[in-house]
Amino acid sequence: MKKKFSSNVTTILFLAPALILFVMFILYPVCNTIYLSFHSWKGIYGAPVKFVGLKNYTQVLSNDSFWLSLLNSLFFMIGGFVVLMPLSFGLALLITSKLKGTKLMKTSYFMPVMLSTTAVALMWVYMLNPSYGVINQLLEGIGLENLKQDWLSTPVLNIWCIVLVNEWMYAGYNMLIFAAGLVSIPGDVYEAAKLDGCTGWKQLRYVSIPLSKESFKIFSILCVTGCLKAFDLVWAMTKGGPNHTSEVPASLLYNEAFTFKSFGKSSAIGVLLLVLGISLSILVNTVLKREEA
Repeated sequence: MKKKFSSNVTTILFLAPALILFVMFILYPVCNTIYLSFHSWKGIYGAPVKFVGLKNYTQVLSNDSFWLSLLNSLFFMIGGFVVLMPLSFGLALLITSKLKGTKLMKTSYFMPVMLSTTAVALMWVYMLNPSYGVINQLLEGIGLENLKQDWLSTPVLNIWCIVLVNEWMYAGYNMLIFAAGLVSIPGDVYEAAKLDGCTGWKQLRYVSIPLSKESFKIFSILCVTGCLKAFDLVWAMTKGGPNHTSEVPASLLYNEAFTFKSFGKSSAIGVLLLVLGISLSILVNTVLKREEA
C-alpha cells in the first residue's frame, strides 16, 4: 500500500511542472478568451468589464471583413494542397533518391525555413515593388511589360502573392515530413515491386504514395491549422491591406484588440477560430481514416 502511495506521489511530482505550465499558458488563456468573448473590455487595467452576451459574436459574424479574412484563409489552404503538397512531396522524392548532390539540395531547399519571417517578407516586398522590384524589371526585360503589376496593392492578386511566398518559405519544412515517410518504407517493398514489373510512375502511384499516407495526414492537419492562424507573413507584407483585401483572421483579431481596443470582439474571433480549427482537423482526420479503411 505504501509502495503504491509513494509511486503515485512520484508520478504526480513528475507531472506537476508540466500540468502547471499547461494550466498557466494554455488552459487559463483559453478560458479567459472565452470569458472575454461575452464581455466588452478596452484592455486597460481597471477599465470596466461589461457583460454583453452574444453581441460580440453577432458583430463579428455580420462584419464583411471577417468573411473576407476566412476567404483569404481558404486561398491559403487551396495553395497548400494544390501547390505546397505536390511541391514538397516532389522535393522529398528528389532528396531521398540516389542522385548525386542530394545533401546540397536538402540544405538549399531547407534554407528558407531557417530565415526570419520578417526577413523573407521584406525581401519579397522589395522584389514585388511596382517601381523598382525585380519581378517587374524581369517582365520588362523579356518584353512582357503588359504583365507588370502593383502586386501587393491589387485585390485578390495580393493575397495570392502572399500565398506563393508562404509556399516557397515552407516547402523545405514539409519536404522533411514527406522525406521521413519515404525513408521509413522498407527497401524490400520496392524490390518486390520491381520484380512484379512495378517501376517508375507505377512504383510512385502504388508504393510510395500509399505508404506515405501518415505523412500526408500530418501535412493536411498542419496545413489546415497553419492557414487559419497565418499572421506574421501577411502582417509584414501588407498588414492586411489595402482595404482589408489581404486580411486574415489573425490580423483582423490583432486589429480589433490593439488598434480599436475591442478585446471582446477580438476574443470572439479567437473562439470562432478555435472552434473552426478543431472542427476542420477532426474532419480531415475522419476523411483520411475512411480512406485508409
